[in-house]
Amino acid sequence: MHIFKDTNYNFLRWRWHALVLSWVVIIAGIFVLATKGLPKGVEFAGGTVVITEFEQPTSVQQVRSALDRNFGQDVIVQAYGAPTEKKVMVRVPSAGTEAGQSLSKTKDAVVAALQKGNVGGFKVAGTEIVGPTVGAELTSKGIWATVLSLIGILIYLAIRFQFSFGVGAVVATIHDLLITLAFLAFFRYDMSLNVIAAILTMTGFSTNDTIVIFDRIRENLRSMRRDSMDHVINVSVNQTLGRTVITSGTALLTALALFFFGGEVLHGFAFTMVVGIITGTYSSVFIAAATVSFWRGSAPTRAAAHAPSMPAAQPPAPQQPTRKNKAQRKARAS
Repeated sequence: MHIFKDTNYNFLRWRWHALVLSWVVIIAGIFVLATKGLPKGVEFAGGTVVITEFEQPTSVQQVRSALDRNFGQDVIVQAYGAPTEKKVMVRVPSAGTEAGQSLSKTKDAVVAALQKGNVGGFKVAGTEIVGPTVGAELTSKGIWATVLSLIGILIYLAIRFQFSFGVGAVVATIHDLLITLAFLAFFRYDMSLNVIAAILTMTGFSTNDTIVIFDRIRENLRSMRRDSMDHVINVSVNQTLGRTVITSGTALLTALALFFFGGEVLHGFAFTMVVGIITGTYSSVFIAAATVSFWRGSAPTRAAAHAPSMPAAQPPAPQQPTRKNKAQRKARAS
């Protein structure tokens, strides 16, 4: 399926604009992370999550007022799901003792506080309890999973491509990670196991798109040895443009469907995937390929002055008559 035919866009012309845009977003994200931090989900911070479903519409402020008397200002109260579901999520940072029946004490205290607060009839729709030790272990495993995936990508690209290509892919991957964390900080999404899974998925998706472009660049380097590296990169990106649009477009539509219709549980995962697909496609061209261009320079991949010149074609030498040819001519004449 061909969406674009004979395109000739100069993508590298906009590389400096793209780098400035990326740096603006990254610096803004670092500022937000330094001042406000990134919220942690219950998996990493530890605590108790109680999802309550009310019989009548109940505001978040009513639930918060009922809980403040027993839990103070540390409790987090948020609307959960669609407004028609009338659900509220309550998260208490402390999970208490991590043994026996003590794990459910915080949940029982939340239910008792809501009953005393006269917020109306409700039922517990779900509960999640994670102790501090488990939260610290999950944090460590999440960090190691991300770091090891980046190391694996670097090793694979170093073996398959030239060093400059490997550097470009790793820089693009780190760029995608920083941009994604920046947007998570902007929109205050919790860092949860679902978000970690989305980050790792996004990393693999971005690397795959980068490898497709790098493969085409490597093929074109053999037939375009006298052209500049920038020209080879632009031609390669244009040749793979249709494939990139189809792959990224279908993945983006799937992520958007999860974001709008997947429910509250999948919001963080779907949001991370949407941001990751967009920035991963963008970085494959304007970060990974541009890094290779900066590294290799704009000179011809193999200078024309050093290319061996082909000898001019010489006309075939006239054949000298032989004795056999003379005898054949005499026989024809007789």
